[in-house]
Amino acid sequence: MKLLRYGPKGKEKPGILDQHGHIRSLHKVIKDLDGDAVSPAGLAKLKKLDIAKLPKVPGKPRIGACIANPQKFVAIGLNYSDHAAESGLKVPPEPVVFTKHTSCLSGPNDVVTIPPRSQKSDWEVELGVIIGRKAKNITEKDAMKHVAGYCVVNDLSEREFQIERSGQWTKGKCYDTFGPVGPWLVTKDEVKDPQDLHLWLELNGKRVQDGSTKTMVYGVAFIVAYLSEFFTLMPGDIITTGTPPGVGMGMKPPQYLKPGDKMVIGIDGLGIQRQVVKRDK
Repeated sequence: MKLLRYGPKGKEKPGILDQHGHIRSLHKVIKDLDGDAVSPAGLAKLKKLDIAKLPKVPGKPRIGACIANPQKFVAIGLNYSDHAAESGLKVPPEPVVFTKHTSCLSGPNDVVTIPPRSQKSDWEVELGVIIGRKAKNITEKDAMKHVAGYCVVNDLSEREFQIERSGQWTKGKCYDTFGPVGPWLVTKDEVKDPQDLHLWLELNGKRVQDGSTKTMVYGVAFIVAYLSEFFTLMPGDIITTGTPPGVGMGMKPPQYLKPGDKMVIGIDGLGIQRQVVKRDK
């Protein structure tokens, strides 16, 4: 299933994509696409539906973040060896973990706003993992039982805030709109192998990132189990798993986002995001 949320920001409704690419409304079936909806029981309920009998959503509504009210938005850094190299950093002996505050969540095609004085805002296409079942101290062998599905994430980053301003990476990762998620939450039964997905990002028509989850240092199952050792993952939580090379910071000379830039971001089978950059006031 390809699940989504549509409508004005703050008033999104749950939906599902039919076989023809039309949005069908789920608002009479579930309240929202939240942790309860993506739990094993919630997804089993949705799978029983006859999608063709659901109301078709007219027009082309705004698409919101594909999960509602996640408790956590957890991120993994330096999870591709070639990205670590372009960043001038070594592959860590354990995953680098940081958080993106949920206030940065936005729709996949919403405007990206960079901070007023930002000169080093950057892009990062990533595979997002949506948790479907409570996970605490689980094994890697059992980890995939706790995954509901996958999505596209743009882990936008302000590099000066992240690296030059001292302290935690979180400062550079959480500006409003720095977490586009979606367009769809694709349930795991439709993804044959999360470690064999092509992901890419184009900036102003030029492909700058072009990679595969095959080259992740730490795979999805390992990451889910690893994180569950430190805190309990809850249904609806988002994990974004790191980016392949091609970010602006790694270019020579470095290239960063500026007002008017256009990003197109995709992962095969998981959909495409389209964003225009503006400077915040």
